[in-house]
Amino acid sequence: VRISAQVEAFLGRLPPEPRKKLRAALVALGKSAGDIKPLENELAGFHRLRVGRYRVVFCYAAPDTVDCVYAEERRIVYEVFAALLRERLE
Repeated sequence: VRISAQVEAFLGRLPPEPRKKLRAALVALGKSAGDIKPLENELAGFHRLRVGRYRVVFCYAAPDTVDCVYAEERRIVYEVFAALLRERLE
């Protein structure tokens, strides 16, 4: 599991208990465990990991490699991540 700078910064802003749960979920993600769903439409090709009210957007870079690219609260994660993707494509 590879963690982006954005995900690392997000973890650093969290209170201790949610940070601990999210880190444990990221470790479990390496074993394909957790509440995982593929994303659709403009976010197809990415998946999400749900940990309480937080979401981590990730993709499978190789059969044994998971890239966690974005993390945020559920209420804004998809909208903000989609906007970032559109920016990169322009």
